Amino acid sequence: MAAERRREREEPAPRRDRRQTVVDRRLDPQAGGSQGVVTGLERRRGPGRRLSDFRKAAEEGEMNKEQFLFLMAIDAFKRANNTWYPSWTDVLEVVRLLGYRKTLPSELRIESAEDWQEPPDSPANVRPERWAERFECGEAA
Repeated sequence: MAAERRREREEPAPRRDRRQTVVDRRLDPQAGGSQGVVTGLERRRGPGRRLSDFRKAAEEGEMNKEQFLFLMAIDAFKRANNTWYPSWTDVLEVVRLLGYRKTLPSELRIESAEDWQEPPDSPANVRPERWAERFECGEAA
């Protein structure tokens, strides 16, 4: 029995040729795909599907007022905080400071997060307490 164990340790397991296996990562959930889970965030277009006017105009360089305001707000945030790449928390802060609130049920299906709503007049809650006092006392922004 000891001889068998020694032989097993000395003989490597047969190696599979990785070139002979194909993994389609778009379909394999283990490889990062999302087969069968429809979230509403998918961008891949199949035959007969077109871009929305919202996306098409922006990709062609014609932004609407909402898109332009968001772009300018993000740009102002980057300049004010001396950063080129704001974090997602920073982006959410800018969105809330622009006045956006989660007032409707989500049109997305995200299984790992709970959907919620808030009143339209709820505060942004992204600034520390007494934030406004800085500007009333004459401190620099």
